[in-house]
Parts: sequence; C-alpha cells; structure tokens
Amino acid sequence: MKKRLLTLALTLVMALSLAACGGGSGDTQPSGDSQPSGDSQPAGDAQTAGDSSSPGASGAVYYLNFKPEQDGAWQALAEAYTQETGVEVKVQTAASGQYETTLMSEIAKTDAPTLFQVNGPVGLANWKDYCYDLSGSAVAGELSSPDFALMDGDSMSGIAYVIETYGLIYNKALLEQAGYTADDIKSFADLKKVAEDITARKDELGFSAFTSAGMDGSSDWRFKTHLANLPIYFEYEADGIGDTDAIKGTYLDNYRAIWDLYINNCTCAPTMLSAKTGDDSVAEFVTEQAVFYQNGTWAFGDVADVGEENLGMLPIYIGAGDEANQGLCTGTENYWCVNKNAKPEDIQATLDFMYWCVTSDTGLDYMCSGDEGKMGFVIPFKGNLESTNALVNIANDYVAQGTTSIKWCFPTMPSEEWKNVLGSALTAYAADQTDANWETVRAAFVDNWAAEKSK
Repeated sequence: MKKRLLTLALTLVMALSLAACGGGSGDTQPSGDSQPSGDSQPAGDAQTAGDSSSPGASGAVYYLNFKPEQDGAWQALAEAYTQETGVEVKVQTAASGQYETTLMSEIAKTDAPTLFQVNGPVGLANWKDYCYDLSGSAVAGELSSPDFALMDGDSMSGIAYVIETYGLIYNKALLEQAGYTADDIKSFADLKKVAEDITARKDELGFSAFTSAGMDGSSDWRFKTHLANLPIYFEYEADGIGDTDAIKGTYLDNYRAIWDLYINNCTCAPTMLSAKTGDDSVAEFVTEQAVFYQNGTWAFGDVADVGEENLGMLPIYIGAGDEANQGLCTGTENYWCVNKNAKPEDIQATLDFMYWCVTSDTGLDYMCSGDEGKMGFVIPFKGNLESTNALVNIANDYVAQGTTSIKWCFPTMPSEEWKNVLGSALTAYAADQTDANWETVRAAFVDNWAAEKSK
C-alpha cells in the first residue's frame, strides 16, 4: 500500500507540473518542423470505448509506436489483445530519432496509423488536424487527473499514457569501491569532486566516472534534449514562465559545466563521442566500466543485470537552484492521438484497444510491470499498478522525501531542427573545447530558439 501511495504521489507531482511548462511535460519524441494537413472533420462518429454495443471487432488498430525500447512489449501486448478479442492490432515502431519522418510517411498511406503520438503542445501544432476529439471517451474517463489531457481549445486532442523520470543512474557498488556513497553527492560541486577523483584513479579502480556521452542518433537526445531541459527549467522558474519565444540562456554556463564534466570524465576521449551509440553506453554501464549513466526509468530493462541492489539514481545537478532539495526530472512527452481520418470502425477499435490497455488485467500488467518483456511504466490512469521497476520506485522515494521534481520543459523546445542544431554544436565542442566552439553552442541554443519559434 505504501508503494502504491508513493506512485500516486508521483502522479500528482506530474499533474501539477504539466501546466507549468507549456501544458505538457521523453524524448523522447520529435516535434518536427513540417506542417501536415488533414481533413477538418472526423471520418465518422465512434461509440464510447468499452460500450458493449461498440463495433470495434469489425475494425482494426494500427499503432505507430515511438519507443524502440518497448517494441517487444507492444508487439506481445497487441498479440494478447488479438487473441482475446479477435481484433487485429498492428504495431510499427519508428527508428530512434525518426518518428516524425515515419509518421509523415505513414499518415499519407491508405492504411494509415489509427493511433499515433505527439510530444505535447509543440508537436500537436503540427498534427492537430488529424486528431480525433477524445472528450467523453471511456479511456479519457480513466485519467487520474484532467491535467493529463492534451487540449486544443475545447477539443481533447491527446492523452498522456506514461509518466517517466530521468536522472543519473549509478552503480552503488562501484561508487563504494571509489570510496563514496550517494550521501556524498548533494550538489554539482560534490558530483564534480567525485567524478574527477574517479578519473584521476581510473587505472587503479578499473572504471571511469561516466559512460560515453554518445552523440549519434540513438543517444544524442539524452543531451540535446534531456540535459538541455535543465537550463531551460531553471530559466523558466527564475522568470516565472512556462514557455518563451526568446530564451535568454541564463544558465548556459551551468550547461557547459555539466557537459564538460560528462565528456572529460567518461570511458572514451571526447573526440570519439560523435560515433558512440546508446548501446555503447548501456554496455559500458552493465559491464561496470563506469559509475554514472544518464538515463531514465524506461532503461531499467537495459541495466537490470547490474542487480537491483546496486542501482541508484541521483538528480542531475548543474549548480543552479536549491540543490539541497532538488529531485529527479519527472514528466511526459508521450501523448496518444487517434487519427480522425481513419474509418469509423477503426476509430472505435482503437478506442477500445486504448481502454483495454489501461483497465484490463493483461493490459495493465504489460504497461506497469517491470518484469522482463513488460514496459514498467507509471501510467496516469486510475488503474496504475505498483511498479516492479526498481528505478520507478527510486523516483517514488524522492517524491516521498519532499524533493522538488524538475519539470519536463522540453516539449516547449521550438522544433526537432533546434535540437539537431544544438546536438551538432555540442558534438563539435566536445571534439575541440574552445570558447569559440561554445559560442556556437550558445547561438544554437539562444539565437536558433528565436528563429525556430518564429516559423
């Protein structure tokens, strides 16, 4: 019961934070720069999902999934639903960093996705003409808070389906071998001291401080989006805003400091980071080549081999704000949207599938369980289960301790192009850490923000 209450507390924290950062709160999902258009009217009137008279069995579902790490679980869940109901569910998963491009291609086809994702208000701006109004649907009625609905005026264009948390995952055993515990790291200054000491003794210890900060497409989102969220969050908090057309870059020196720490105290030379992948980082962490690995609750299945007793998670300190009370980064940028241009029977089948996912024993098990082959999500629905994902439970403990969660503000980032330009600048700076190259990072962050927001 205690863990269940903690999970509900985490859900409440997330609900309260949504409005503070542009109405939304991943990457993991690109918002894109294109402006697709759709029919301004729904293809037909679907009945309420879960209604026994629904025609869902005559339709089919095509879900374009954003999360590659959950592809296997979604495929298994879809198969289970088909076996139980007879309704065909196709799941296609876009390659990492290619969701927007894949959606643009698939949505133009005759058999287009009936269920897709946007990352929040910025992503919705591109796809709102395709979104079925979910107001009054049974699945919307299962939300634990109305704050998890993505609204376009009076239309409920999307609903969040997962709440996630990220920070610095660490190996307790390695940290202790280096002579430290989590109690020694309560600020950026502490993290810097520990990381640089590990680097100074890495030959003796046999491991590095950080995994490689890979900047290929499978990994760069951790830094051009998730790490970049920190200076944005602190600027928004200082200015009392939730979005802006002109970011000032108030905390860019802090962004530089944490980036310098990552790239100069990791498993490889900074010049090699452009070719390093997400798989490289996972392998380095699991094989105990590094103590710290920036990632989130969704990565539990990747790092579980370290042993739950050895897994911890720290806030990403950058030397800003009230570090003594800083928590982990908690939010969502994953909103389900139903394609209103689909056939009426396919819309109904999709609504029924969504409802089943968040209410049935099988659906909830696949979505909430941290067991192998499951997703391990905290979901913003009334049926959310106690998690067996150790990282989720760590996140719950931070909330229970009264720390201040860092809101996900990156759904307010202007575009995927803005992220890509920033990522390229970070990669160039890593290879040659000059003030001139950091000025390119500043321009990508500040000047290109205004340029992309104006489009």
